Amino acid sequence: MSETPDPSAPRPPDVASVTASPPPPAAHRLRRGLEWLAVLVVAALLALGLRAYAVQTFYVPSGSMLPTLQIGDRMLVDKLPWVVDDIRRGDIIVFRRTPADKTVADSDLVKRVIGLPGETISSRGDTVLIDGKPISEPWLPKLVGQCYQSAFDIPTTHIAPGHYFVMGDCRGNSYDSRYWGTVPHSYIVGKVFVVLWRHGHPWFHWF
Repeated sequence: MSETPDPSAPRPPDVASVTASPPPPAAHRLRRGLEWLAVLVVAALLALGLRAYAVQTFYVPSGSMLPTLQIGDRMLVDKLPWVVDDIRRGDIIVFRRTPADKTVADSDLVKRVIGLPGETISSRGDTVLIDGKPISEPWLPKLVGQCYQSAFDIPTTHIAPGHYFVMGDCRGNSYDSRYWGTVPHSYIVGKVFVVLWRHGHPWFHWF
């Protein structure tokens, strides 16, 4: 007479469940490796494309935009063509240094757009005049100390078509269009839209 198995007794392990899977064939491993390589190449190309045509990171090299931008700030610049073609008064832009600017060695500069193509810009006291009329500058911080000295000394300048008159927010300590003239549209790299990094820490400020 056979013994009835005890249902509570532990069962032996399923042999199939503990058998190691055979290693994938070499062709399979090679295919997976090529797939990952393709993913990395595409990601790198996208990153390069974004940097060349859409968005690029820049840092602030000087104090001419204080206190709006601090020295060493890391900012993102929108380089899309339709953004660069829609530059407005008050925008902060990055542009290539013009040949007339002998004051710095940096190849790229950051300033704020004050005068637009076809306008005539000048100053009276502490006020910027466009075509003889004062403009409001809500973006401009309170200027004190070095930033205030000769802050609005703007010679009467007619801005040629396709050119922009730019100034630093720290107007008493900024070499800009008052000294070396206007910026051609073709020299504009893009428009600053966010500061990502300040004083060694993440710091998000949108414009």
